[in-house]
Amino acid sequence: MAIVVGYLATPEGRAALEAAVDESRRRGTPVVVVVSARPGEPEADRADVQADLDQVRVKLVESGVEHELRLLESGDVADDLISTAEQVDAQLIVLGLRRRSPVGKLILGANAQRVLFDAACPVLTVKPGPA
Repeated sequence: MAIVVGYLATPEGRAALEAAVDESRRRGTPVVVVVSARPGEPEADRADVQADLDQVRVKLVESGVEHELRLLESGDVADDLISTAEQVDAQLIVLGLRRRSPVGKLILGANAQRVLFDAACPVLTVKPGPA
């Protein structure tokens, strides 16, 4: 059993990671961080992703929670999160959401919507604090 978190180096991704660490401590379960990369990304972008993962690794080690980092190259964020959750028998998936305009609130991002509808476990969505 684990907590799966989708991560990008954005305020939303950092908020999701913090929430996942908090839930991990509360539940006594490991965190599995999923980063979805596009197949065939340029080498410079790949280096940036790896640097971001190194920072995440440091944060997780400092937090003292058991963790695993997965860099997946399917290019489908929702599938990556749902399949990872199934593989690790996740208790929870954590996603960061962007703040949206009043009109934008009528439409939820496609990846978030797919995870919410298709995940077999509960999904926690979080937003970053005020800038």
